[in-house]
Order: sequence, then structure tokens, then C-alpha cells
Amino acid sequence: MDRPRRAAEAGQRLPLRERKKQHTREALTDTALRLFSERGFHGVTLDELCDAVDTSKRTFFRYFTSKEDVAMTPLHDLWRSFLKDLEVREPSGGPLLQFLQEALLAALEAMHPDHWAPRVALNRQLAEQTPSIEAHGLRFCRDTTRSALDILHQRLGLATDNDPRPRLALDMLVASFHCALDTWTAQPSAPARDTLAAHLRTACSALPESLTLPTPPWPPRS
Repeated sequence: MDRPRRAAEAGQRLPLRERKKQHTREALTDTALRLFSERGFHGVTLDELCDAVDTSKRTFFRYFTSKEDVAMTPLHDLWRSFLKDLEVREPSGGPLLQFLQEALLAALEAMHPDHWAPRVALNRQLAEQTPSIEAHGLRFCRDTTRSALDILHQRLGLATDNDPRPRLALDMLVASFHCALDTWTAQPSAPARDTLAAHLRTACSALPESLTLPTPPWPPRS
């Protein structure tokens, strides 16, 4: 049985209260992305968003810290899944970058095959138009990197203060993901999770040569 199906069935086995919470969070996410896309991020108040989902602001703040936070939900979900995978993934003794890449690809596979990709596409469109969303994403990326370094240190004894290599490996993974995300977002076809995974593999495979890519000689002055 593949991982997305296992995740879906696990969700169906959740207690009723947890399923209701999950439904509310997804409804807030989908409604927010739709309204922000239709009316602009600043054209939708928090009261209007909550009214559209028939919930209260108090309930909203149980799941999200701000409008920017709910707009970034699809990518937040991916990287939180990445951190969870890091906490349990068994190292094979291979390169750390490969270990991190496998964890991120597993996190991608855990995302819903139908719903997640369109949410990310809407998020990317909003982020390009809304500096506060992009800034929120950068802060989340910084915090996620710190959390990943803590996991690498606690589980594998890596990421010490005197060794920059684990941080650099994480930064290269993040850069590869953003490179893949930009390519994926620019394509004319409908967004698909597996296509993004393919772009990520391509970007990661280009990393070794990018580190030794020579600069062309400066043209001689006339």
C-alpha cells in the first residue's frame, strides 16, 4: 500500500473530534486561498474569512497565527512533514545531502496527491503579489532550518557550532527545492505533486556540478 493511501486511511481512523479539527483547518485553508486569490490578500478581512467558513476568530487562532500563516499552510505542511521524517529516518551511512533529499521527497509523497498541489500553486501566486506572505515564509524557513539542525544534532551528532557542513547541506536542499518550485510554478500545465518531485530530483542532481561550475574568461578589452 502506498504512503498517501496509508495517510488517508490513517486520517479516516482518527477520532471524530480530531477529524472535525482537521476538516475545519482544511476549510479555513481552502477558503482563505480562494478568497485571497479572488479579492487580493488585503481585500479579505479575518472576520470575512471566518464568516465564510462559519467559524469564529477564536477558532481560527487555534490553527493559525495570522492571515499570512494560513496562506502559507501548504508549504508549512510539507516542511513539518519533512521534520517528522527526519526524526525517524534511519541513516544509511551515505551523504547527508542524500539523506535530507530522501526525507523531503518522502514528505512530498505524504502530501495529498490531489489537493496539495493546487493549494501550493495559489500560494505561490499570492506570495509574488504580497511581500508579507513572502516574509512570513522566509521566517518559517529559518525556523525550520534551526529545527532540522537540532534533529541532526540530537539524532546523529551532527550540526555542531564548529561544523558548518550540516547547515550548508540543508541550505543546498532548500535552494534546490525553491529552484524546483520556480520551475514547477512556471509550467503551463496543471500543477501535480509528482511533477514537483521530479523537478526536485533534477535540481538536487545538479548540485555537485554547480559547486565546480567554472566562470567563463572575461572577454579581452578592445
